[in-house]
Amino acid sequence: MGLFPKKKPKPKQQSILQSAARSTEAHKTPRDYDPAAMELYASLRSAVPIIDAALGKIVRLTGQFHLVSSDVRIQRALDAFCENVPFGLTGQSLQSFADSYLDSLLTYGNALGEILIDPHTGVIAGLQTAPPGRVAIRPGKTPMKREYWLRSTNGAESVRIRHPERILFTALAPPPGSIYGVSVLHGLPILSEILLRIYECIGQNYDRMGNIRYAVTYKPSGDPAERAYAGDRARQIAKEWSDGMRAGAHGEIRDFVCAGDVDIRVIGADSAMLDTEVPVRQLLEQLIAKLSIPPFLLGLNWSSTERMSSQQADILTSELEYYRRILEPVLRRIGTAFLRLSGSSAHIAIEWDSINLQDETELAQARLWNAQAREIEQRLIAEGRD
Repeated sequence: MGLFPKKKPKPKQQSILQSAARSTEAHKTPRDYDPAAMELYASLRSAVPIIDAALGKIVRLTGQFHLVSSDVRIQRALDAFCENVPFGLTGQSLQSFADSYLDSLLTYGNALGEILIDPHTGVIAGLQTAPPGRVAIRPGKTPMKREYWLRSTNGAESVRIRHPERILFTALAPPPGSIYGVSVLHGLPILSEILLRIYECIGQNYDRMGNIRYAVTYKPSGDPAERAYAGDRARQIAKEWSDGMRAGAHGEIRDFVCAGDVDIRVIGADSAMLDTEVPVRQLLEQLIAKLSIPPFLLGLNWSSTERMSSQQADILTSELEYYRRILEPVLRRIGTAFLRLSGSSAHIAIEWDSINLQDETELAQARLWNAQAREIEQRLIAEGRD
């Protein structure tokens, strides 16, 4: 033991500051099939009616089409095929297939179909669509070749499809380096969740304020005799009040008569209901901007001028033409397959109906003005020669 005690080392001071790891997960676009996202998009359409209505209107407004063969001799057979080809178990016509195919493309960002061949006759027996996740797509030996594999129930790729030429697959605006497309509902789940939460709170507020609840308070006086029977009187008041409210539910009106100091108030009457018009409209504006549907087509009577409505209709027309260009390769493949299996080497062209009558009127007016301008130019040239 030394003469001078050793100094104890000072404990290390622990830092009171710590760095918290920030989440680095960004909002990624899946490069592979995501079953959770597919279920989310399907549930989103069923939960938010305006989204389902917008997608349905896009499918219907895309319009009808007509397949035209370069060989007029087989045109009648081609028309009969487009009108009568079976689609699934209950559908018929190529138009029904195109509507279902486009609906899947808009909802999931990917659409999957198949050309069914009759093994006995070797002709097209029908068409069908399937959930996009039913098939996995892999790059083949060459950059432009694709391989299709069936997925099992657990998502594993099990069987390779032997006839990939019969598979119809379309991806909507796939990101660079990705095989699968992006749904038009991408980015809407968060906004839709907030919108549904507001609607749920509105329902709860109406339950609270519409279904009125009462607070009945009995205040005994300072009389000792009255205080002694305060509990019995409170139970008697509660029983008579419950009987009166129960009788009112059956149409019988009873007056509540009570002696003493009894206070009756409506629960929640002091708080006013929140105004949800502004936040709901802001959320709906975001949803409609993503879906590119004019508000008046969805029954939303927002203030808009005639010129603004015309511009919105023009924007919608360009969107519908974009979806038409996406559908054309699939429809051309089906028509070409019918011609080849029928022994024809003709080519297929697709003619779409006009989107609306307003476009036809404007085109006719433009042709009239052009014809008048050419007539004036020719007259001026003739007068100059004279």
